[in-house]
Amino acid sequence: MHSKKIIILGGGAAGLIAAEQLSRTCQVHIYEKGKTIGRKFLVAGKGGFNLTNAAIESDLYTQYTKHPILQEALQRFDSQAMRVWLEELGIPTFVGSSGRVFPEKGIKPIQVLQKIKDKLIKQGVQIHYKHEFIGFNAAQQALVKHQEEVLPLEADACIFALGGASWSVTGSNMKWLTYFEKLGLPTKAFEASNCGLEISWKPDFKEKYAGMPLKNIQISIGSKVVKGEALITDYGLEGNAIYPVVPPVRTALKAQATTYIALDFKPNNSHQSLLGKLKGKRLKTKNYVYEFNLDKASFALIKAFTTKEAYLAPERFVEAIKHLKIPIQALRPIEEAISTIGGISLEALNANFSLKQQKKLFVIGEMLDWDAPTGGFLLQGCFSTAMLCAHYLKS
Repeated sequence: MHSKKIIILGGGAAGLIAAEQLSRTCQVHIYEKGKTIGRKFLVAGKGGFNLTNAAIESDLYTQYTKHPILQEALQRFDSQAMRVWLEELGIPTFVGSSGRVFPEKGIKPIQVLQKIKDKLIKQGVQIHYKHEFIGFNAAQQALVKHQEEVLPLEADACIFALGGASWSVTGSNMKWLTYFEKLGLPTKAFEASNCGLEISWKPDFKEKYAGMPLKNIQISIGSKVVKGEALITDYGLEGNAIYPVVPPVRTALKAQATTYIALDFKPNNSHQSLLGKLKGKRLKTKNYVYEFNLDKASFALIKAFTTKEAYLAPERFVEAIKHLKIPIQALRPIEEAISTIGGISLEALNANFSLKQQKKLFVIGEMLDWDAPTGGFLLQGCFSTAMLCAHYLKS
């Protein structure tokens, strides 16, 4: 009996999990342009190796771009299912801070990757290294280049899992987008997501405070409000309280000349409770740090974006503590971003992640135009789209 031959282009998170599922019943070949697979696993592991997030149901689904195909993928294979899959692979997990899910202590990223690779080999997956996707032929077959030879790939189905445009150190680039544009697919230009915000610091502020954290703050823009931490950098701000506000900042930068975020340095104190510290006192500016329990970086930042009149009036200084408006110049470049939006429009796909105009070609993972925050959600999106695609192909 003939089993389906499935080709997967790209050896990242989405491609690997699709290969694991499909190789149970199909012949699977992975074509990877680099010398190894799963490089983003290893790079991601340097900053804390969170594989998914413990959020479930609406707490999970609302983290992502709202689109039926993506929502179905997340519902069919959610973070709980991901943890079960990892457990079966021999990778027990635990829930850490902010719901992030990590391999149990002592399990390194390279070990996780090796367990996945061992399972693929056991199930007969053939991995072809140094095979770079370079476009399509007239019959819309994928072409790969190996050394100086160009090979057309013949299969029952071809799954593209080439990743987004960020993290070029892992092999990601934007070249593949032009190949799909030539097929006439609806695509969107790549843009940075989960990245830092550029702010025009004064030289003396930058010199003194770049590298210092802002802890227990709240950042808002429009209806988006995020609590967490940020880091002052040479170019502006980055950190876990910054990344979730990037989507509304991106939208605002396109729509208006000046875009602001608002910082609340005392989110656990009401405006009134801070004003209460002034009762019966003639507060001097030199006592602000002590009276309002501000660290030096926060105090300097408030002072830098406050008028002299507001700074000298304690009541107005309290307003700045609770709502300091900071103008944003731009997002950091794609090269520095943790993830990207853009790529192939979700509107180009059927429910099984095949292209509407070429049903033997499938696209999964970060090649697609969707957005999600850090904290395990990006990987989960890749896993979920891969699992749903594999489910349809197996059936």
